[in-house]
Amino acid sequence: MKSLARILTLAFFLLTAASQAEHVIVTGGPALRKWENYRVTNDQHDRWWANFVRASTLRMVEIRKAYGPNASLVWMVYQPGYYACGREDSLPYTSWIADQAAKRGATLIWFNSTGSFIQLLNSRPRGSVVTFDFFGHSNRYAFMFDYGSDIMAVSTATLHERDIPRIKSAIFSRNAYCKSWGCHTGESMSMVWKNKLGIPLEGARGPTLYHDVGQGSMPTVRGSWAR
Repeated sequence: MKSLARILTLAFFLLTAASQAEHVIVTGGPALRKWENYRVTNDQHDRWWANFVRASTLRMVEIRKAYGPNASLVWMVYQPGYYACGREDSLPYTSWIADQAAKRGATLIWFNSTGSFIQLLNSRPRGSVVTFDFFGHSNRYAFMFDYGSDIMAVSTATLHERDIPRIKSAIFSRNAYCKSWGCHTGESMSMVWKNKLGIPLEGARGPTLYHDVGQGSMPTVRGSWAR
């Protein structure tokens, strides 16, 4: 009877963990054309406002193929960046993002600062985050939620590697797969992430390229991926 009770208890915990499994996708905002147009052509970013949005939805397709059609998608999007870009282009980008989330059955969570991002991420259930993906601008030290929106070539909202200890490692499953699709993350931030959270963060050594996301291809790296 005791053995049966242990088996039933284990089965209960496994089923509970499976029902809480989540796939978190974080999407940063684009640079504004009014600033990027001052830069030389080769240094300009974000010719298309939806580079990071489209890459995020492509990742959703990959996750559903790998984890099943009912895999729980949690989409965290930096709202001020898309409000600003929408005002510049006179188009309802935030509404379009909401429509994409609804179409894919993803839970859309807007955030507007580093603090709100950390608070909202830390609110995920214990052990629930199975995969974590970041799409946006970055450098070797930080995710840039905003870049070239308020100030040309400057980010005013980041998750710096110094902020990583503020993230609760308990939200991640034991074998969580984490990846940054931003530039240069693998050159420093990945190491800090693993050291502080105990989980590898795959990142780029070199810049990442979003040229072909509009044609249905995931971003690539001009260099190598590292964990």
